[in-house]
Amino acid sequence: MNDNATPPSDAGSAVSLDHGHVEGTGERLPAHFENPGLPPHQPRWSDVDEGAAKRAERQVLTFFLISILGTLLFVFSYFAFSIDQLIFLPWFGHISILHLGLGMGMALSLLGIGIGAVHWAKTLMPDTETVEERHPLRSSDEARRGLVDTLVEGNKTSQLGRRPMIGILGGTAIGLFAVPPVLQAVGGLSPEGMPGGELHHTFWQRGMRLMRDPEMTPIKATDVTLGSAFHILPEHIDASLEQLEQLGYVTAQERQSGDFQHDQHLGYLERKAKACVLLMRLQPEDLKVEKSREWGYYGIVAYNKICTHAGCPVGLYEQQTHHLLCPCHQSTFDVTQDCKVIFGPAKRPLPQLKITVDDEGYLIADQGFAEPVGPSFWGIHR
Repeated sequence: MNDNATPPSDAGSAVSLDHGHVEGTGERLPAHFENPGLPPHQPRWSDVDEGAAKRAERQVLTFFLISILGTLLFVFSYFAFSIDQLIFLPWFGHISILHLGLGMGMALSLLGIGIGAVHWAKTLMPDTETVEERHPLRSSDEARRGLVDTLVEGNKTSQLGRRPMIGILGGTAIGLFAVPPVLQAVGGLSPEGMPGGELHHTFWQRGMRLMRDPEMTPIKATDVTLGSAFHILPEHIDASLEQLEQLGYVTAQERQSGDFQHDQHLGYLERKAKACVLLMRLQPEDLKVEKSREWGYYGIVAYNKICTHAGCPVGLYEQQTHHLLCPCHQSTFDVTQDCKVIFGPAKRPLPQLKITVDDEGYLIADQGFAEPVGPSFWGIHR
């Protein structure tokens, strides 16, 4: 810093380079910048033509009404349809009517409110430009009274008094828009609702062989050595509903009920996402929980590999410690304690698949999962 630098001078006088000048320019700082002013105000058609204002009002009301109808469509779809009711759409294939209704309802609700509010502001609300000089944080009493007067005047010029239906439908649209999030928070995460309810069911059925993933070959108990781990899927996971009935896994009554989870249109990836299993073999005496020993086969145990925290695949098996690790948030499950959570944000153990062997020595499911798989939700938290 140059101690001999001259302080800033008054308007029009030269200042030192240490006060913001570019070296060699010789520029001088003005006392203040001239106000460039505002361009002349251009009135809108709705400002000068009452017919145009009426059309703009009807358009705003239409958008708010669309928003209300969208919210009602969301609520109706939530209660009227289930996830396994499908509709075929060109280019998209089979889509759940529930998901289609929820998505379309939410989209219309958001678009109606957004476009209606913007159109209202652009065509009917005052658009005159104003300039307010900066002032101390604590306004004078006169300025405060002026603010109140401005708000009152703004309420008048917003034309809510002359066009009350805008306020009525706009307020209704915004109020109803709060319903979908409440439904999702209260009902959508309940054990019997969506999406928690479908986590109770997977593709596994009694008698299905355990198949290596991705080879899809059956595995015998003798193939599972100490310390080994296999990624497993259920047999016939790519079969249709009719094929499952022919194989004896589905009854005609279940197939016709419409509630059976193995819908013939259910995608392979969706089935796989919930039914994937990790198979390991430990010394039987290392299993500290009686249930895990009874549900296993001579130290061979099978657990769902979807983390109960956020649904990431638990695929890291530590042979020496018998720990399963989720790579996303480091939730750690102890296989010797029935996959109890010993570290991380997960709140409940991984569900165990009860297994046995068939007459040929192949590992098979003795039953499906007895508890929901995947992330925890309301009512299922431990």
